[in-house]
Amino acid sequence: MNLSFFDQFLSPSLLGIPLIVLAITIPWMIFPTPSNRWLNNRLTTLQTWFINRFTYQLMQPLNMGGHKWATILTTLMLFLITINLLGLLPYTFTPTTQLSLNMAFALPLWLTTVLVGMINQPTMALGHLLPEGTPTLLVPILIIIETISLFIRPLALGVRLTANLTAGHLLMQLIATAAFVLITIMPTVALLTSLILFLLTILEVAVAMIQAYVFVLLLSLYLQENV
Repeated sequence: MNLSFFDQFLSPSLLGIPLIVLAITIPWMIFPTPSNRWLNNRLTTLQTWFINRFTYQLMQPLNMGGHKWATILTTLMLFLITINLLGLLPYTFTPTTQLSLNMAFALPLWLTTVLVGMINQPTMALGHLLPEGTPTLLVPILIIIETISLFIRPLALGVRLTANLTAGHLLMQLIATAAFVLITIMPTVALLTSLILFLLTILEVAVAMIQAYVFVLLLSLYLQENV
């Protein structure tokens, strides 16, 4: 029984072909494509408003050099939100529960922000490793600590997204299993459990969107330190 709870996180395959690529590609098909019409439909208008507001909030603290990242960060935000939300549907697979996929996003983007800082302003980038006014005896220790914290950032990005989504899916499956088992034994308790499951599902929808936003927001903060 314990192993079956984690089977939902296994990468699905058909005839030995992994379907994770299909799970990543298909969500883009649900987005409406831009048109040349003067008046767009409600879905396209709502999507455009959301993208504009998010991009404005994300790019506001950055200078003009950081605005070049608007497209990639907004695209990543929409991609993560779509995958996270579709993963809450029955009989679906959530690719962002795989640490390897999340690290594939976090590591290159974090490394790019660090390289941007090293190239554009190396003094400021290295200055983050040693706070101003540090006593001389603490200088080597603080440099080591700040260096370790710098290299932990991409791991924290990937693990945070993976852990939150995995914990939510496991909790939903545990409560759903309990409701299914109790429906013939104690219908009243099963009904109460189903109500808890419904509320948890609403919470997981919020978590799916918030975690995608936090992932991109932290990347923008790392970028803010280096531009």
